[in-house]
Amino acid sequence: MADQKEQQHPQYKSDRAVVNQLLASEPTDYYLAELGRLIIRYKGFPGARDIQRDLEKALANWGLTEETLYAKTRAIHQQAEVYRDVGRNREDWS
Repeated sequence: MADQKEQQHPQYKSDRAVVNQLLASEPTDYYLAELGRLIIRYKGFPGARDIQRDLEKALANWGLTEETLYAKTRAIHQQAEVYRDVGRNREDWS
């Protein structure tokens, strides 16, 4: 089987900035939601390996597994609109 070519994600630049914030921050509700969103976006993506590694690093830094992260973010989203003031008219395509 031939190796797949590494792809550049169209949201790489803005996502890289978010990942850098995650690595330098404490796990607030907003940052937990962002971490979950980005893990889902990049899971299985054939590229952006640096982002994928850093998302795993953020999980480890916060002492979380994907399962515990998703449990926390489900609870967060049930309680409040985490993204209520963030880019209301902006579309965020994966």
